[in-house]
Amino acid sequence: MAHVKIYGRRDVWQDRRGSVSDAVHRAVVGTWGLPEDKRFHRFLLLDADDLVAPRGKDYLVVEILCFTGRSREARRALIAAFYDDVAPTLGLAADDLEVIIIESPPENWGIRGVSGDELSLTYRVDV
Repeated sequence: MAHVKIYGRRDVWQDRRGSVSDAVHRAVVGTWGLPEDKRFHRFLLLDADDLVAPRGKDYLVVEILCFTGRSREARRALIAAFYDDVAPTLGLAADDLEVIIIESPPENWGIRGVSGDELSLTYRVDV
């Protein structure tokens, strides 16, 4: 399971949500093997004054919230995909993209009426 939260300036990213979502999803599917139909993306677009960072106006923060269980290599591969594929696709410099993987045990998730550790997933988490 993985949910993605995307933070950026509204005036920059509002009209590009589709291309951002597509690029992010390709990275997660390609590196972690998530099914193509498992896209859970939330855009938290902020007014210019609400995103204070020593970066350019294109600055984008991507948080991937997921079950624990992926190897260090899998996490590194996802981060590499963001800088090798996602950033160039979106025209971002490496300094204007930050990726944060936040892991939580499956039992801390409630999904479809059960805790995450009771789900039968169609894909592997221990990659």
